[in-house]
Amino acid sequence: QVQLVESGGGLVQAGGSLRLSCVASGSRFSINAMGWYRQAPGKQREFVASITSRGNTNYADSVKGRFTISRDKVQNTVTLQMNSLKPEDTAVYYCKADVLRSYWGQGTQVTVSS
Repeated sequence: QVQLVESGGGLVQAGGSLRLSCVASGSRFSINAMGWYRQAPGKQREFVASITSRGNTNYADSVKGRFTISRDKVQNTVTLQMNSLKPEDTAVYYCKADVLRSYWGQGTQVTVSS
């Protein structure tokens, strides 16, 4: 059983920055891709960014150029640096890790005020 614990959410003004971190533990197998998703009130959960075990990254068009995902394979952590935040980035952000199946964290709230 893989446990994912996110941290780093909070309240920030538009144009500000936040850094989200996610630590994975309990996996007996190598973790493949890790990523971040978000869910705003009344909306479906959507993809934000991902990074493979080889370091290949992928971003949603809405965050390209503003968000950066990185990963420490030794520490089993994934980080999302979020810059130039907009009110529409407000959501609960979830960490995801793919092992033999997908695992999700409990989520961390990000609120961007205008």
